[in-house]
Amino acid sequence: MSTAPTAERPAEKSGKRPRFAVVRFPGSNCDQDAYFAIKNVLNCPVDYVWHQDKSLRGFDVVVLPGGFSYGDYLRCGAVARFSNIMDAVIAHAERGGYVFGTCNGFQVLCEAHLLPGALVRNSGCQFRCQHVHLKVENTDTPFTNAYKVDQTIKIPIAHGEGCYIADDATLQELESASRVLFRYSNEKGRVTPESNPNGSLNNIAGIANAKFNVVGMMPHPERACEKILGSSDGLGLFTSLVKAFALR
Repeated sequence: MSTAPTAERPAEKSGKRPRFAVVRFPGSNCDQDAYFAIKNVLNCPVDYVWHQDKSLRGFDVVVLPGGFSYGDYLRCGAVARFSNIMDAVIAHAERGGYVFGTCNGFQVLCEAHLLPGALVRNSGCQFRCQHVHLKVENTDTPFTNAYKVDQTIKIPIAHGEGCYIADDATLQELESASRVLFRYSNEKGRVTPESNPNGSLNNIAGIANAKFNVVGMMPHPERACEKILGSSDGLGLFTSLVKAFALR
């Protein structure tokens, strides 16, 4: 497996830490960001897994990174959904394993029906690359327990097809079951049309499956794990997973 350069960091002595897999598809471009954040900032074991592999044995958390898997041909994530590794990802999720997809990874999870709905072209048909504010809606999950309810966090986005859509019944289920984890807001946490960068229904930025072990979001928390990057608010998602794993 490939490795990334790492800095010397002292090993933490507290508790068992999850082993992360970062899946690499042809066209992935945020895989190294995710690897660096997990290895160097979170100080957890992590390996790359190639899209042609068929096993995720030994991994606790699977990350589907952002990018343009298979060039985004047909639809974003539509080809990646049929990669060899996706059968293992689906099986991992069905066993209760944690799966997280960011940006293109979110699109792949929707195409694989691990999450409901779809991501389509942004309203205005413009690629959006900027920091946005998110309101944290539910902190009683393995992915958000390090945050506070209604906390406002700052995370970057970089996508052209990040508009989340779903039918009315799906939206009602997501809302009633508190499966919307993050919502686009302004810096004061107010959910407004102006704070929605892509036209997503209900300002939805991130959702969970019914068992809350699979999460997808369009913003990039792996790019917001150190203050030097403009925000460290994304680190909370990863530390939440570490805490949840330790409590299992």
